[in-house]
Amino acid sequence: MDPPATYISSSQLRKHNTRHDAWISIHGKIYDVSSWLHRHPGGALPLLTVAGTDATDAFLAFHPPSAAASLLPSFSTGLLLSDYAVSAASSDYRKLHSKLSELNLFERKGHTTLILLSLILTLLPLCVCGVVFSDSTCVHLLSGALIGFLWIQSGWIGHDSGHYNVMLNRRFNRVAQILSGNVLAGISIAWWKWNHNAHHIACNSLDFDPDLQHLPFFVVSSKFFNSLTSQFYDRKLNFDSLARFLVSYQHWTYYPVMCFARVNLFAQSFFLLLSNRKVESRGIELLGLLAFWVWYPLLVSFLPNWWERVLFVVASFSVTGIQHVQFCLNHFSSKVYLGPPSGGDWFEKQTNGTLDVSCSAWMDWFHGGLQFQVEHHLFPRLPRCHLRKIAPLVKDLCKKHNLPYNCVSFWKANVLTIQTLRNAALQARDGSGPAPKNLVWEAVNTHG
Repeated sequence: MDPPATYISSSQLRKHNTRHDAWISIHGKIYDVSSWLHRHPGGALPLLTVAGTDATDAFLAFHPPSAAASLLPSFSTGLLLSDYAVSAASSDYRKLHSKLSELNLFERKGHTTLILLSLILTLLPLCVCGVVFSDSTCVHLLSGALIGFLWIQSGWIGHDSGHYNVMLNRRFNRVAQILSGNVLAGISIAWWKWNHNAHHIACNSLDFDPDLQHLPFFVVSSKFFNSLTSQFYDRKLNFDSLARFLVSYQHWTYYPVMCFARVNLFAQSFFLLLSNRKVESRGIELLGLLAFWVWYPLLVSFLPNWWERVLFVVASFSVTGIQHVQFCLNHFSSKVYLGPPSGGDWFEKQTNGTLDVSCSAWMDWFHGGLQFQVEHHLFPRLPRCHLRKIAPLVKDLCKKHNLPYNCVSFWKANVLTIQTLRNAALQARDGSGPAPKNLVWEAVNTHG
């Protein structure tokens, strides 16, 4: 006979939110995940972010049903949450999640990855031949641009494979990640997962979401003027005189910086792999990066002179800069907040912090699934070939609960982003002026 259940309140649960004492609630049951932090495949930070709160919706979004059955029982404390409640929005979200699971959509991955891999294997040799066997400057420049296009495609594979198995099993998925990310693009998949998981779990939190922390170059809110402490990087984001100067012109420098944003990803990859943080298969990750830094400079060295080499690098970096812009469009002009997510408003936080980009179905290849950012953030394990199908369901759910379902054209998304950056830039120039309550939200609502 089971012992009688013991209850604790949400206020008591909130006290268990440290690295050595991390408790979470899932469906009203309390679990102690302290010992799991260093083994969690998604990293310790996502768990620490939701520690001390109800993490039911986040758990459902990121884990297959098998995880609940195989992992959770070993972390059970036997305690129940006395004031456990489910909002109407969360209840409907869970029903929709169950419906998608019953339709087996999370397991039906389509052929997107096979098509992208085939495209890469076809076009990469053409790039090499264009450099090695042609004397035409135009062909060399086109080859460089094509390399940038292939980096974008590898980015889509890395993004998808970080959320779900794009291959037959985890081992093949890992191989695809290393080849497409580390070897082809020079970006560590370990860094990508570490960064991206933190972004998803605390979408548009100024101090928890690394995708909004770009000082000294960019800020999306005047709250950064107070030198916030990044919970992701575990350091203060200093808003000093240099940052003020750069931010003051950020709406002009945004696109030029995006052309070379890849340099930052190269650096971040090495910073992580050479740090003391636990990294899965660190040696393989480093070998993958080493392979990139052999083949790419070697290819560039075949060009006949230095100015063509510079043009080649600029072309490849600039083309892939389109993808960096796309990553920013979905969040820079959306609502932001301070602190960790509260746990009980997963659906609300994800819809408030994301922006969809409207486009025709034939342009889906260009956006790589990012055009359905609201849907992707609510169901990150859902293969992108299904995102268009579920978009009407998500839109109806948002309408039912009076939540934003922001969807604009690609052009308008760029306009909103620049307006947001410009508003913050003007505030940075006026150092003595009062900080607005929420520049990003004001920009979105003022300009549509």
